Amino acid sequence: MPEIPDHGAVGGLQILPVLGLPEFRPGDDLAAALAAAAPWLADGDVVVVTSKIVSKVEGRLVGAPTDPEAHDDAESERVLARRGRTLIVANKLGVVQAAAGVDGSNVRRDELALLPADPDVSAARLRAALRELLGVDVAVVVTDTMGRCWRVGQTDAAIGASGLTVLHRYGGAVDTEGNELLVTEVALADELAAAADLVKGKLGGVPVAVVRGAGPVDDGSTARDLVRPLDDDLFSLGTAEAVTQGRREAVLLRRSVRDFADAPVDPAALRRAVGVALTAPAPHHSTPFRFVLVRAKRTALLDAMAQRWRADLEGDGRPADEVARRMRRGDLLRRAPELVLPFRTGDGMHDYPDAGRRAHERTMFTVAGGAAVQSLLVALAAEGLGSCWVGSTIFAADVVRAVLELPGDWEPLGAVAVGVPAEPLTPRPPRDPAGGFFEW
Repeated sequence: MPEIPDHGAVGGLQILPVLGLPEFRPGDDLAAALAAAAPWLADGDVVVVTSKIVSKVEGRLVGAPTDPEAHDDAESERVLARRGRTLIVANKLGVVQAAAGVDGSNVRRDELALLPADPDVSAARLRAALRELLGVDVAVVVTDTMGRCWRVGQTDAAIGASGLTVLHRYGGAVDTEGNELLVTEVALADELAAAADLVKGKLGGVPVAVVRGAGPVDDGSTARDLVRPLDDDLFSLGTAEAVTQGRREAVLLRRSVRDFADAPVDPAALRRAVGVALTAPAPHHSTPFRFVLVRAKRTALLDAMAQRWRADLEGDGRPADEVARRMRRGDLLRRAPELVLPFRTGDGMHDYPDAGRRAHERTMFTVAGGAAVQSLLVALAAEGLGSCWVGSTIFAADVVRAVLELPGDWEPLGAVAVGVPAEPLTPRPPRDPAGGFFEW
């Protein structure tokens, strides 16, 4: 492996302001103004340019609207977070910042400045023009001011670049103590942008600075390479937005999982899920739900249930191959890391003198039990656990009660196989309600 150089400028850096630049307007020649103000530019210099003047000369000025968010939406690809009127968005460049980079500072009071349409192209164009005008090979960084996660205050960062390595990768290098640097990547273009801001400032009308001594190497990279891909972003949403998305997707995350990883189920997570399930709505302010974690008696229970299933299927006159195939469906309950049986009890159930209302009362309590089962499945998914509901215990209620020695009013509501899913859970899309939602 070739030796990886250090990105530090061991000979020191000079940061030089470019003074005497005019107030720029659309159509002005930025390169010519820079060449006139800084004829001392030399090969290897890094010219750091505030994006505001690039926006001005490229005509990226708009009238200030009555609604300050009007242009934010047009420049945004997606909203990450909102607090009051403050928007944090990913703009069309992929850069995450407040208000999509739309800015009303250092422009006329009736104007707003949008970011350059393609700052990397702007940087390359300016670099080429300076080479033609002054005969020098410089790098160019176009900057904008933005906040940083977990830190108070703003700093300048690169949104456009040409002629330098924007990201200095140390992967595979070894430090002075012999430790291999595995993930260290220095955002060199951002560091140059921040350094230049120390002489540009915000109030003195100095939109350009030159960093000398950095020794830029042109590897063809651009500021776009500094944008973290969405799939790699661990913080792609603000807190409130993440909570909202979680609420929206919680039920959709539940699906029947039949393949489990070779990993134990966290008992605390299982208990939390049951605690959630016990909050399901039930008649008469009752809680007629019970959840049984079957461990010591699992084999005995499933063997007894299998006997009942086989007898029922053979009693139906089913062919032997069909009986064997349907019996194999029960294997899921044997191989699942954990097995939970939900029950509906008679606790709180009202008694009536007539059979009709007694049947309706049982139906009402059974529906409530179904809500508790669904709550359990959703809560398990929210804990990152997979589950699969199987209705087999309903067909062998007396067997279940006998093996587990349960009271006679405990009605099984199926069985739930629980485990760490072999593949991560992902929310399914909701179905079209047209076939199941009606208005009369």
